[in-house]
This record gives sequence, C-alpha cells and structure tokens, in this order.
Amino acid sequence: MNKTSRKQACSLFYAIALEIFEDGFHISSHSPFFQDSVDQTSAHARRDLVEPGFQEQSSRLSLNHQGDDDVDLEALVNDMNSSFESLYTPYNVHSESTPLLHNGQLPASGTNSLQPVSPKQKVQRSQPVRIMAVRRLQEEEQFRTSSLPAIPNPFPELCSPTSSPVLAPGSLPQNQPANKQDIKVFTEDGTCKVVEILADMTARDLCQLLVYKSHCVDDNSWTLVEHHPLLGLERCLEDHEHVVQVESTMGSESKFLFRKNYAKYEFFKNPVNFFPEQMVAWCQQSNGCIPQSQLLQNFLNSNSCPEIQGFLHVKEQGRKSWKKQYACLRRSGFYCSTKGSSKEPRHLQLLADLEDSNVFSLVAGKKLHNAPTDYGFCIKPNRMRSETKELRFLCADDEQSRTCWMTAFRLLKYGMLLYQNYRIPQQRKAALPHFTTPIRSVSENSLVAMDFSGQIGRVIENPAEAQSAALEEGYAWRKRSTRMNILGSQSPLHPSMLNTVIHRTQNWFHGRISREESHRIIKQQGLVDGLFLLRDSQSNPKAFVLTLCHHQKIKHFQILPCEDDGQIFFSLDDGSTKFTDLIQLVEFYQLNKGVLPCKLKHHCIRVAL
Repeated sequence: MNKTSRKQACSLFYAIALEIFEDGFHISSHSPFFQDSVDQTSAHARRDLVEPGFQEQSSRLSLNHQGDDDVDLEALVNDMNSSFESLYTPYNVHSESTPLLHNGQLPASGTNSLQPVSPKQKVQRSQPVRIMAVRRLQEEEQFRTSSLPAIPNPFPELCSPTSSPVLAPGSLPQNQPANKQDIKVFTEDGTCKVVEILADMTARDLCQLLVYKSHCVDDNSWTLVEHHPLLGLERCLEDHEHVVQVESTMGSESKFLFRKNYAKYEFFKNPVNFFPEQMVAWCQQSNGCIPQSQLLQNFLNSNSCPEIQGFLHVKEQGRKSWKKQYACLRRSGFYCSTKGSSKEPRHLQLLADLEDSNVFSLVAGKKLHNAPTDYGFCIKPNRMRSETKELRFLCADDEQSRTCWMTAFRLLKYGMLLYQNYRIPQQRKAALPHFTTPIRSVSENSLVAMDFSGQIGRVIENPAEAQSAALEEGYAWRKRSTRMNILGSQSPLHPSMLNTVIHRTQNWFHGRISREESHRIIKQQGLVDGLFLLRDSQSNPKAFVLTLCHHQKIKHFQILPCEDDGQIFFSLDDGSTKFTDLIQLVEFYQLNKGVLPCKLKHHCIRVAL
C-alpha cells in the first residue's frame, strides 16, 4: 500500500471513529441526568464535556498523521479505545452497579452520583445503557398531557359570552361518588327489608321501588308511614319529602312502615266528606260558610284566609289532665282560646307553628296518654326526637272532626305542593294510555281465542266474543265441579271442601281477626267509602263477616251459609241472593250495591316484603 492510500485510509478511519463518538455522546445525553445539563449548555460549549486527555490525544493523532507517513493502525485503535473509556468513566450514572430505588429513580441529590467508579465497575462499550423506565414514563406522560389539543365544546351555545367555547382538560366534571344510605322498612306482619337509597330519594320513589320489589299492583295508594311506637304516633310521609331527612329526626325506636292509604288524597275528590260546614268559616271577610265549589281553592290559594274552628280536648303540658278549649287553625299557626270561644288576638294562645311541625295520628291514646276519646292527634316539632315536653296532644269528639283538623293542617302547610303530588300519577297515566290494562307476557300475546264447539276449531276474531269465551272458561271449573258432584265423583274439586278454602287465597280475606283488629286495619288504610275486608266470624264458626267503611264509619255484615238441594251457598240477605263461594259474593257486590250502603271498591291488603 502506498503512502497516499494509507493516508486516505487513516483519515477515513478517524472520521468514522469521531462519528461513533458523537453518536454515543448523543445517546447518553438523553438520560435524565444529562438532560438538565444539556438544556443549560450552549451548542458551542458541548466540546467542554470531553476529557482533556481525549483532546490532547486527538491533537497528537492529528499531528502524527501529518508528520508520519507510515501510520500504525493497531496503535491508533488502542488510543481510541482508551479515550472512550476515559470519557465514560467519570460520567457513568447508568452503570449496572449504580443502585436504584424501588420507584426506579436514582438516589437522592445529597449523594454524590458523579464520583468516579472503580475499574471493575466500568461500563464496557458493548454493554447497553440502562434507562430509568419509571421516570422516563412520567416525563412522557407529562409531555403527552401538555401536548394534547384542546377538546372542542359540543355545546358552544351553552357557554357564557365571556367563556371560551373550548373545554380545558381540567374543566370536565369529575365523577362524584353517590351518597347512599340503608333504610329499614317494616310491614304490618313485622317483616323487614333493608333498602339502599340515595340521599335525595323521595317517599314516592321509595314506595315505587318497594312495589316493584314486592311484585304488588301500583295503584298510587302505597305510602311510607313514620311510626313512633313509644309515643303512639304515626303519620304518612308526603310524596315529596326526602326519606333520609325525615329519618334524621326519628329516634332509635322509631321505624318506617309500608302500607296502603286510600284516603291520602281523597279530599280532592270528595271535599264535602272531609270539611263539615260548621267547622269551616271565612276569616276577615264574612261570617258565612264557604261554598263547597270554592272550598279547596281557598285552601290552595295563598292569598285567601280559610279557618278551621271548633272545640278540642287539649292536654296540659307536664300533666296528665285534659282540658276542653276552643281552637282555630290558620295559616299563621294553631291557636286555642283562653276565654270561651273568643277569637280576639289577646285571647288566642299559639299552640304550634305549621312550618316547623307535622301532624300525627294518635294510636292507643287512651292507654298511653289517658286521652278522653279515641280520635286523638298530635302536633310534633320537626327538630325534636322523642321528648314529650314539646308535644301538643289534642282529641276530637268524632272521626270526621279529627280528619278535618288533620287534612286542613296539611293543606295550609303545603298548599299547591299537595295538589301537584295528587296530579302527578294522573298525568303519567294520561301520558301512557296503553299501560291502563295489565301488561301480558310475550307467550300470552301469542295466544288467540279458539272455538272447538264445531267439528273443527276456529279462531275467534270478534273481541267481544273472545272476552265472553274467556269469562266462560274462567268459571268452567265451577260447572265441572258441580257436574262431578252430581255423578258422585270424589274429585279434589269437591265443592264441600273447595268452597270453604278457596277464599283464603285472596288478599281481601284476613282470617281469624277480632272486631277491634278489623277496625284498626280499616283506619290505617284510610276511611274512604267502599274500603272492605272479610274475616272469620267470632260468634258463628261457620259464618263470615264483611267489614265495610261508609261515610267514615265502619259497619259489619254477617255472611251466613245456607243449604239448597244438598249444596252449600253463602248469602248476605238471608238467602235472597246466593253464591257458591265468597269470591262470587265479592265480585257481585263490586258491581252491585245490593243491600250494602255502597259498592265494594278497595280491599285492605297486607304485603310481605
């Protein structure tokens, strides 16, 4: 090889080595340690990071190249290797011997991480450079977040004029955990169910949830009752009240009951039965009676001043005695007169404020509070739990008077809010007319009415004929039972056995309960016309009793068995109208009044949660 060729080869080798050195330095400078140093160092000062020995050797090599024509290639390679090792040794922060913390980062800044390592710990040029994965990923995540483009607002028209129509990354709403609470709900038979509800759930929503879980019929008459057994108080929660808020005012012995109350909004349908004329009078306008057509409008209108007045038995505070006083109920509060029936301001004493109180029915008032009558009620402040010193116990002379006082209290306190609660179910029913009939399953919808009376079957297309066939099929078991009895068959459907037990599967039959218990159930579920139940007779073991409510009074009618042609029938009118079982009897009087004061409309029911 001539001198010119060797010179060119040496120059080419030196250029390649210098390029490899620069690439290696560039890789090491991307590490987190060198990143901060490179950002603060200018481009022309990068050469200062190279060791002086490397510069001297490079200069020496350049001089040797210029001075000597015969270059030793092996010596040149050894010089380059020693230069690389001297460069990586003092700045080796990624060596395998460098300890890492559990989070993948280097030791704290207080330790000298730039100290030269021993020759045994030197990084060989063939070993890969270790990268701190955790810190690198954190830097990439920060870079990715900061470099994301702004999210365009899909609803710019909802933004205010001063706000930007672009959503910032931190402006999106955060998912807040829902505040839930467990509520215990009891039934009349003592069964309990724990329901997890939201903090803002109303009494209507909870009742609909319980109806769904209990597979009951939702006829908008289910209510949640606040019951205080030690005080003998209970009231139906209004549909708009928050259950969690009401529970915060209850004592540890108090509980919620789930039952029906048909009289909750009955005063909107029949106001005459709830507000006797002698108890309702104009206030500051006239001494005449309010026309029934404008009675409810005056209660709902906040500008009017209706007034309920009459005599009540008032329990004296701190004593067991009761005193009969003249009382009046206005929007401003509940007052009693200290001088006869005078309503002058100086003679009126405030008993309770409507805004901060609720009205309760008094249960077992004679036993717990020595009440003079069974028609007691109580005004209880909302802030109080179980203390009796601030309770105001009152008693009316009859059920109609007590219902009038309690209904007027609710109307004067809530006003139009009660009417909205009454209208919501009706508006939902009007908006969904196809849900007026019971929803059938898919299998039932695939069935059609058939007539097999001829030689071949035919599909009944006439709806009226199909309904008649369905009713006839529903009562076919009774006809078959009678025919088999005549033939002497000992079928399980023997009428002597079936007629006496089939009614026990119905919700309106309550078995062997006392007369007083039937009164209590009727009162709890609302004294409305047509509310009824059937029970076993206590005086005649073969008879039954129909307990019916009419004009807020409870009446009892005995159902006696009678025999005709060897078959047992049941009758309410001494045999004039006879029925094979109690189901036929109830179905007949639901359509016809007969000897009863009114038709059977609502039946008392007990549900197990």
